[in-house]
Formats: sequence, structure tokens, C-alpha cells
Amino acid sequence: MNKIVLDKSYTALFNSLKQQVLSSRQRAVLSVNKELIYLYYKIGSSILESQKSHGWGSKIIDQLSHDLKSEFPEMKGFSPQNLKYMRRFAESYCFEEIGQQSIDQLPWGHVITLIYDIHDKKERLFYVERSIENGWSRNLLKMQIETYLHKRQGKALTNFEKKLPKVQSDLAQATLKDPYIFDFLSLGEEAQEREIEKSLIHHMEKFLLELGEGFAFVGRQYHIGVGDQDFYLDLLFYHLKLRCFVVIELKTGEFKPEYAGKMNFYLSAVDDLIKHPADEPTIGLILCKTKNTVLAEYTLKDMAKPIGLSEYTLNDALPEKFQTSLPTVEEIESELLKRVLESESN
Repeated sequence: MNKIVLDKSYTALFNSLKQQVLSSRQRAVLSVNKELIYLYYKIGSSILESQKSHGWGSKIIDQLSHDLKSEFPEMKGFSPQNLKYMRRFAESYCFEEIGQQSIDQLPWGHVITLIYDIHDKKERLFYVERSIENGWSRNLLKMQIETYLHKRQGKALTNFEKKLPKVQSDLAQATLKDPYIFDFLSLGEEAQEREIEKSLIHHMEKFLLELGEGFAFVGRQYHIGVGDQDFYLDLLFYHLKLRCFVVIELKTGEFKPEYAGKMNFYLSAVDDLIKHPADEPTIGLILCKTKNTVLAEYTLKDMAKPIGLSEYTLNDALPEKFQTSLPTVEEIESELLKRVLESESN
């Protein structure tokens, strides 16, 4: 075999073929998963219809499980519990919704989590879309559900609409949350700013998960020199989707107007001294323990730079504004009674 000179043309060819192979493999995996999801839906739908038509109870599921496993010993997924999951799946969606809402792009474990942990279809769709977009594992999906991401995502108070182009503004707004939950820090409510900073850096992986997709850490107490003076940014990130730097300032008390003025200065400095010409304008995020919304709105209104403001919590107590999402004692008792009656009927 003659030796081939590996020039740029060959490298381009190889990279192109490699990408085609990877894409083909990915499509094959998605195709197999899609077929499995539709199979499980059809099985669940058939069980559901047969139980309604013939008045069969739960024992029919045990019989079906035994017979299907005997007939297809090489296949997994025919346990009694999984057949019940399939039936619940058929109860939760109509056939057309599976493709329309991209349910067929999720692993079966994600589907189970969604149909059992979330009852509202609009909320489910939010988590379906985010799971596909961000490639969440099942555990990460459960964590996002448990921390009410759908109530926090895009809720930061900002002036982005006036300070950024429409497309950038919408994406930046959707990127930020309110509040941020740092319960993984194991710090008391009286922790100081530097202590919180150090702990966030120590738990960087969890910190990045809470910040969300796209954040890349640049530095803590990041130095910038303006004139003959030194300044230090609490936390500096670069966002891969927004294509801009993000300056985060931590404050342990209530929001004060002067915090925004200082952030405005920092953003000007980063734009002049660090930002690449191809980067989008730097945005700032001020994290405070509490905020007066009216005061914050007036403060951000005439700021020259794009600034967001959110609260954060250090413990795992549910934020007060989400407590109404929890069921009452009466609702819990009603649900338990309903399940007992359903069990008896089966």
C-alpha cells in the first residue's frame, strides 16, 4: 500500500466521514428509542382498552407480564411494574401528542418521571423541551422538577429588553432564573459574601448546573485595572450560547441601588478591556438575598448596560412564593382515598 500524504484535504475528508458516521449512529439510536416509546404506548393503550372493555383487574397485568417474558425472553421491559408504567403513559397522552411534543425523543426513564411527577401537560412540555435541549440525565431531570425550574427560569428582573437586540434579549432573559437555589453549599443564612464565593467555587459542578446550560467559568475575584486602580469581579463567566461575558456579583443582604451602579461600571470595563469585538455585549447578574421589586425596577430602568437581578437561597427550604404549589392536607387525603378506591376496583 502506497503511503498517503496526510494533507489538509485528507483531514477534511476524514473529519467529514467521521461526522457522517457519528450522525448515522445517533439517528439509529434515536430511531430505536422512538420505536420503543411507540411500542410501549401501544401496549399500554391495549391494556387500558381491554381492562375497560372486559372489566379485568390488575391480575391481567401479571399474566401478560409472564406470557410476554416467556414469548420474548431476549427482551427486557415486560415486568408487571413496567406494564403499569405503559398503561399510565397511555392514560397521560393521546397518540398524536407523542410526536408533536417530542416525547419519542426521550428515554423511557424520563417519560416515567414526567408522567408520575408532573400532572400539568404544559409543565411537562417545558421539561421535555429542556431535557432534549440540554441532554439531562434522569436524575438531573428529577432535580430540576423538584426545584420548580419552570417557575424560576426566565424570571429574573432585568432591563435586557431595552438594552439588548431582540434575539439576544430574549435568550438572555430566558437564561436567568429567580431565585437561584444554592442548598448544596451547607452554609448558614448569615454566611458572608466571600464565604459563599469560596463555597460556590468548591462546588463548581453543582453551581454550573444551577446556573444552567452554557456557562463556562472564567475566574473568581477577577482582576481588572482601570486607570491606576485595581478592581475585582466576584465571579466572571462566559456564556457559550449568548456569546458574551457574564459578570456575577454576590450580595448577602437586600438589594441597594448602588449595586447596579457598580455593576454598570464593571460591565463597561469588561466590554472595553476583555471583550472580543465578535462577542455580544457583556451582561451582569446581581444576586441578593432579598429585593424590593419596585426599587429594583426604578434602579435598572435607566442603567446603560444590560443588568439582571435575582434572589438566592442557601438552604433547602422551599421559597415562600412557591409554597402554594404544595398540596394541602385535604388534597393529600383526597388523593390517597382516590388511589385506595382505584386499587380496590382493580
